[in-house]
Amino acid sequence: MSQNDDEVRDDGFDDFLDAIEDGEGFYLECPDGHGSLPPRRVCPHCGQGDLSEVALPESGEIETFTVVHVPAPEFADDAPYATAVVDFGPVRLTGQILDVAPEETEVGATVTPVVAETATTGERVLAFRPR
Repeated sequence: MSQNDDEVRDDGFDDFLDAIEDGEGFYLECPDGHGSLPPRRVCPHCGQGDLSEVALPESGEIETFTVVHVPAPEFADDAPYATAVVDFGPVRLTGQILDVAPEETEVGATVTPVVAETATTGERVLAFRPR
């Protein structure tokens, strides 16, 4: 769903999705090298407030996943689908797996982050495509 005047924008999260869509994904890093995802004002690991945007690696590896057969109402028309936790080195992202049947999703597969829309509501969500 495109952003319009009637929609509420979550500046930190929507900025992150905008960056993924533009091929400029990023994470936040403190001077000690801890990675975290926006929006953040301080490092969740050490509490430092000096955070820098660092380019997100182009691909990551599926660490774990689950296949959702009985979704929340917001995802009713999307089921079944696989939701995965993907390791991008300093950070892990969670999102839907696209272009792979849920039962064919595999731990260790390499994926790239993208932004997709839910079939149910048209909301933007973080997703992953096979590399």
